Formats: sequence, C-alpha cells, structure tokens
Amino acid sequence: MIIVLTGIDGSGKSTAARALIAGVRARGGRARLLNNHAGRRVMSLLAARLGVGLPARLSDAVETVLRVGNVLVSHLRASRYDGLVVMDRHLYCQLALRTANGLPRGRLLPWLLARLPEPDAIFHLDIEPAEAYRRIVARGTDSETLDDLAAFQSGYRELPEYAGFVKLDASVPAHELAADLASRLALPSVTKPD
Repeated sequence: MIIVLTGIDGSGKSTAARALIAGVRARGGRARLLNNHAGRRVMSLLAARLGVGLPARLSDAVETVLRVGNVLVSHLRASRYDGLVVMDRHLYCQLALRTANGLPRGRLLPWLLARLPEPDAIFHLDIEPAEAYRRIVARGTDSETLDDLAAFQSGYRELPEYAGFVKLDASVPAHELAADLASRLALPSVTKPD
C-alpha cells in the first residue's frame, strides 16, 4: 500500500508520517517512510542568510528537478517493498507551490502524475495558516511567512486533484493525527508516546 501525505509547511506531515510508521512497526508490521523533499527549506534559509531573493521561476526549476528526482526514486523503492509505504510529499506539492507562486501548471508534472502508479490514498493535512505559522516559528528552522502559507493553502485547494484527497484535521496533536491516519487505513491504533 502506498499513501501520500500533503499539506502546507507546519501541518505536521513529517511528524505524523514518522508516528504512523513507528506505530505499524511496533505492532510487527512492515512500513517505510520515503521523503520527497524539494530543498525549499535549505534554499530559503540560504537566500535569507545571503540576503538575496531567488526569482520564482529559478526557485521553482530547482525545486521541481529535486522533487521529481525524489518522487521517481521513491516510486522505484516502493515498487520493491512489501508493506506500507508512506510518502511525505509528492508532485502534488510542487503543483500547489507553482500555483501559490503564480506560475502555470506546466506539462511535465501532470504528465508524470498520469504515468506514475496512483497512490492508494492521498491524505491532505489541513490546518489554518496561522496555526501552521505558529508551529514554524516555534521550531525555528523555516522562514515561511503567513502570506506564503495562505498562498500555499490556496494553491492546494485550486488543484483539480484536490477533490480526491482525504482531508484530515492537522490542528490536533501528532499522536491523534497518526491515530486518525491508522484508523482510516484500518491499521492497529497508534498510541500516544510516553
């Protein structure tokens, strides 16, 4: 089974994915987490440190190349794995970012989506941008603005694929979100960490 987690930064994708994987493994199941990052955090931190802003098209080109490469490798790894595969982010995230940045959808990403194996489920971790921003500020590793997060949220909601995503309330604690994911996948419950 392959599932994909999407959502704006600060929605808890990585935390929920790790908790879900740990819960499945703790009960003797096989599960693997595959990250499909695009290097956006590193690029934004580097740009802030250097005091420069990357043009939207250049930033998108770099992110798209990295994300496509990661997604293709992840799908190859998933095809050889017998168990639950959780993909943290996917090409849908890049499409939402393109929309958020006022860029066209393009042809490459939709073409790839039509040819890659379709995930068994795409879970969208839905959260208010203000709460996501609060989480980002608390962890101190990103430089997203509230406006960026709101635009990213709108970018997701404008995707034609969004109607088929399973929306989850990501404002709850991570262990509750992981338990919700497990129950929707008919997996054993994930308990709150000690």
